[in-house]
Amino acid sequence: MLNQTVTGRDEGLPILLVHGLYGQGRNLGAVARRLAENRRVVTVDQRNHGDSPNMERHDYPAMAADLAEVIEANGGRADLAGHSMGGKAAMVLALTRPELVRKLVVMDIAPIAYQHDQSRYVEAMEAIDLKGIDRRSEADRRLAEHVGDSRLRAFLLQSLDLKSDPAAWKLNLPVLRREMGKITGWPEDLPRGSFEGPALFINGAQSDYVTAAGEAAIRAHFPQARLVTLKDAGHWLHADQPEALAETLAVFLGEG
Repeated sequence: MLNQTVTGRDEGLPILLVHGLYGQGRNLGAVARRLAENRRVVTVDQRNHGDSPNMERHDYPAMAADLAEVIEANGGRADLAGHSMGGKAAMVLALTRPELVRKLVVMDIAPIAYQHDQSRYVEAMEAIDLKGIDRRSEADRRLAEHVGDSRLRAFLLQSLDLKSDPAAWKLNLPVLRREMGKITGWPEDLPRGSFEGPALFINGAQSDYVTAAGEAAIRAHFPQARLVTLKDAGHWLHADQPEALAETLAVFLGEG
């Protein structure tokens, strides 16, 4: 089963938070803390990320099955919120196992295949020599030779385990590289249908991940979808506007 952290109340319908590619559950920590004031919150590391098991498959049916297992172990029904890759996994679960999901929140992603390829970040992480690294600042210096954006480096370096000897990535980089087409894609063999429950899609005003085509796909699969744009936020909503994002989720999800 996926590594999970449970916070908040001991009873009531849980909220399951699901991170995106190259992330881990703690990336959504600020959101989890706010939601845990009134709800039980389960935060997971997805397969091949963080402290969850490494597996050979990394496609959305498999990731959705992981989330189903977590929900079933936490009472059998949940409100589900996912960012980017986690949002796609959440959508697949809502479409295929709707009985497990009361409300759905998807952050800055649509149920479509994307053309961008994130493999360059796998290559960047694999390219740096981790021997002798015991400080994040040194890892950042080496990673800067391959990734110019300091904020993106800081995000990636959250998955570097400095306690191991030598330091090691808490990401299954070979599998993520091999399965990248499935991660940026959308499963074509899903049963046709829709999720009829309440759904909220939160997009960053400075992000281009949800286009007109993406919005059309959202409305086709999720007829009750509400689309909200978070100002002053890009794709990483939880990093750019954590308080506004948390409040938006808290209002939509309500009491358990």
